[in-house]
Amino acid sequence: MSFRPPCRRAGVLVGRRARRYGKKDAMETLLLILLGLLAGAGVPVQASVNAALRQHLGRPEWATLVSFGVGTLVIALGLLLQRTPLPVAAQLARAPWWTWTGGALGAFYIFITIVLVPRLGVATTLAVILAGQVVSGLLLDHAGALGLATREITPGRLAGVALLSAGVFLVQR
Repeated sequence: MSFRPPCRRAGVLVGRRARRYGKKDAMETLLLILLGLLAGAGVPVQASVNAALRQHLGRPEWATLVSFGVGTLVIALGLLLQRTPLPVAAQLARAPWWTWTGGALGAFYIFITIVLVPRLGVATTLAVILAGQVVSGLLLDHAGALGLATREITPGRLAGVALLSAGVFLVQR
């Protein structure tokens, strides 16, 4: 039996997954990771663009509203072009109350980045936000909250949070 490195199967990041689930699943995972990286790369650009918009509009609230308004129009256009049917009223009625808070949380995030980026810089703002996201995600996973699968807080995951916290400190300095 000859050794074949994971990168020959489906990419270094998904080598074990390739062995366990096959190349198609591993390639899908790799594509999802790449899309996540692309979305993540857009976050500092978005924060910078929104901070610049605030300078032109004078208030972070207006910049947040314009940002969400443009985003809403883009999504609406995409739905129209795809001819996506409207959800059935019964589907909307069955959704738990907390599922309606995503837009408010998104608005809060956009608003906070607009306020913090000019004061802390893009890298520090996003490092602090990322640390908050990982800690919150760890707690949500552990509790299995909001309909998520339960994932334990392990020493490795705690070490990751500690390293991320150290990274926030180093980025800020």
